[in-house]
Amino acid sequence: MSQEFFPLSPSLWAATAAPAPDTTPLQSDTKADVVVIGAGYCGLSTALHLAERGVRVVVLEARDIGFGGSGRNGGQVIPGMKFDPSELMAMFGREKGQRLVDFAASTVDAVFNLIDKHQMDVPQVRRGWIQGAHTPAALKMAERRVRDWSAQGVGAKLLDRAETARLLGTDKYLGGWMDPRGGGVQPLSYVRGLARAAIAAGVVIHTDSPATQLQHDKGQWKVVTAGGATVSAERVVLCTNGYTDGLCPQLAKSIINANSFQVATEPLPEAVRKSILPEGHVSSDARNLLLYYRIDHSGRLLMGGRGTFREPDSTQPADWSHLENVIGKLFPQAAGIPIDYRWCGHVAITRDYLPHLHEPAPGLLIDIGCQGRGVGLQTRMGQALAEYITSGDKRALPVAPSVIKPFPLYGLRRLYVSAVIGWYRMTDGGV
Repeated sequence: MSQEFFPLSPSLWAATAAPAPDTTPLQSDTKADVVVIGAGYCGLSTALHLAERGVRVVVLEARDIGFGGSGRNGGQVIPGMKFDPSELMAMFGREKGQRLVDFAASTVDAVFNLIDKHQMDVPQVRRGWIQGAHTPAALKMAERRVRDWSAQGVGAKLLDRAETARLLGTDKYLGGWMDPRGGGVQPLSYVRGLARAAIAAGVVIHTDSPATQLQHDKGQWKVVTAGGATVSAERVVLCTNGYTDGLCPQLAKSIINANSFQVATEPLPEAVRKSILPEGHVSSDARNLLLYYRIDHSGRLLMGGRGTFREPDSTQPADWSHLENVIGKLFPQAAGIPIDYRWCGHVAITRDYLPHLHEPAPGLLIDIGCQGRGVGLQTRMGQALAEYITSGDKRALPVAPSVIKPFPLYGLRRLYVSAVIGWYRMTDGGV
């Protein structure tokens, strides 16, 4: 990767995570059954579940374990996808739609079950996810989501204005809904836990080893790294999401790698702490430019939302001022509490807001598109990819592999997205 991304170190997660396992760069040519590119949730979950099936796996990571979105996100483990069950049924038909609904419903369990199974050192909470509704239209959407998920056997609950205010600690919403399956984790500790579990299962992970070229000859793939060393394997699985570069033609142009910004306060005073998300829920609201927030294991308030496309300057707090202002407006009781951490990271958004799988050549499998729900979605996707690779059964996949389709007028995406963001900020129900 040639682009300089915002560093991982300024984040709250880097300051509080469990240590990473020891890894080294790839220094000599090696062989494997499968080479996975990207040591994030999907790549490591794929590697772990392949190794548990007896497959020899090498993982190549350009920087550090969890350097991308997996180590930077808000740590919210949210079930489902952008679309609700009834919408997925309408889009894919009853049989395929139900299979995708079932997959979406299993994403949160995938995370917490793995943490338990491998006894990972990961601060976690699972009290449910609340989506606040800031407009009448958003309230109707909450009603539909409760109906849809209740029909799937989920104990979803519609919240009136008073209950929403009590559970969130703010009176800025008309109501909302609660999904009891959701929760939160320390995301960098979790991805490092996945790496430890994968290594224990026999996976070899090489960090600081950017893949620069894919070569295919006589049924064998060779992945060339920046240092010149190679990995040869029958299969390659590419899992780079919002940090995708030019390794696979046109792939980077098939997503918008939007920047998501976050801030974290110093630990809240006890009285304030008890007034914000007092029962341990996590939350993201229904705005198009959504706000997402939670309390972490150290009692800090985290606030996240969209930011600029450019990589901000960690020495310039003004780049995060929009989120700091939101804290004071949404939670007046926390106004003025100092901000200890400011960071950002990329989210991979596809044209249809669904995860995409691609097989552009025999033995090359690509996962891309996390839509801001990557913790659960990509963990579960890794399980599905491992099952597909070992069984050859495409029914193991939540969506069928498709052709890579770049965004039209991709070079103008920043202007387009900036205009859309400006419009939403004017019309999307300000705080």
